[in-house]
Amino acid sequence: MRGLYIGRFQPFHLGHKAVLKKILEEVNEVVVVMGSAQDSHTPQNPFTAGERLDMIYGALRDLRPRSYVIPLQDVDRNAIWVSHVVSMAPRFDLVYSNNPLTEDLFIEAGIQVRKPPMYRRDLYSGTIIRNLMLQGGDWRSLVPEEVAAVIDSIGGVKRLIHIARDDLK
Repeated sequence: MRGLYIGRFQPFHLGHKAVLKKILEEVNEVVVVMGSAQDSHTPQNPFTAGERLDMIYGALRDLRPRSYVIPLQDVDRNAIWVSHVVSMAPRFDLVYSNNPLTEDLFIEAGIQVRKPPMYRRDLYSGTIIRNLMLQGGDWRSLVPEEVAAVIDSIGGVKRLIHIARDDLK
């Protein structure tokens, strides 16, 4: 059985990895869908699809070959979004999501949805990690080493600080 797990992964963090390990206790393989692949260089989406792929592939080295990672651009039309995912992803049997809209859309399409366990959501959150980067806090302890290495190699913290600054000042 193959599951599907969708996220933006801006950046991929230890909470994502913990959830994927739990999912792999229930399924043989998991397709990791990196959503909003077209977005980058904004405060909410600072990293490109390629950069996020590097982060995720490195972080999931120990979970391969049981995991696939694919980028997926948004279509901005909920009515066709599930068919877009189905057409772009390898075959899957069920979807793991805690997002109400995602759940509704897949259920309406007749695809089983399970809620993955949330892992320390108070700590492991892309928003929290990006804020720590902006404030000079300890974000490194919240991401796999491979993710920190990619962020360092691309000047990710400097980029985030630059794009998040208020142009009106």
